[in-house]
Order: sequence, then structure tokens, then C-alpha cells
Amino acid sequence: MAPAMWQILITLVLIVVLYVVPMWKIARKAGYAGSLSLLMLVPGLNIVLLWLFALADWPIGQNRDRPAR
Repeated sequence: MAPAMWQILITLVLIVVLYVVPMWKIARKAGYAGSLSLLMLVPGLNIVLLWLFALADWPIGQNRDRPAR
């Protein structure tokens, strides 16, 4: 039996709320574009994105390392 349309919509909303919204906030706080979090919806790229955030130097950290003028 195929899932009903409302079940598919609820699943999509849950995926967006549980994956994209938190990653959007993390990306913005790290200094990246929030829209980068839409890659969480692409299978395979979501793992790459998590590794990028874990291992890359965050742009927001580069601004803190500069001495004040």
C-alpha cells in the first residue's frame, strides 16, 4: 500500500525541521551562508557537509583572531 499524501508531507516537514533548520543556525553562527544547510537534503552530501563544519576553519573564528584597531 502506498503512503498517503499527508504522510509524505508530514515526513518532509519533519526532515526540514530536524535537519535543515538546526544546520542553518549552525552555519550562520559559524560565519557560513545559511543556505548551505540545504545540502543536508542531498544524500551523501549531508555527510560531507557535517565533516566540513567539523574540520574547516570557521570564518567567524578568523575575525576573532585579528587584533583590534
